[in-house]
Amino acid sequence: AEDEARFFPCPETVQRFDQGNGLRGIGRPTRRVSVSSFLLDDIHPHDMGTIIDQYGVAVRAGHHCAMPLMDRFGISATVRVSFGIYNCIEEIDSLMLAIEKVREVFR
Repeated sequence: AEDEARFFPCPETVQRFDQGNGLRGIGRPTRRVSVSSFLLDDIHPHDMGTIIDQYGVAVRAGHHCAMPLMDRFGISATVRVSFGIYNCIEEIDSLMLAIEKVREVFR
């Protein structure tokens, strides 16, 4: 179980997204696989994606070919992070650091 948590970080990511600090995970499935979408305050996802990329973290920004779902949530786009079996918790730390840098740029 410990190895699963270390090398399958999606649940850890979701927990960090929902800590009430302006970072908001999108959707509430009972089980997530390896994809999480999120928003940060009122910062546009494309701006976020550009800045996060500068810190070496790969994310996607946009409507992800899911425009009806975006309409349902009342949003135009999200940032999406995807994990594979090769990712680890330290990479979530890198993502969270990059998100904090986004926050600093838009303060």
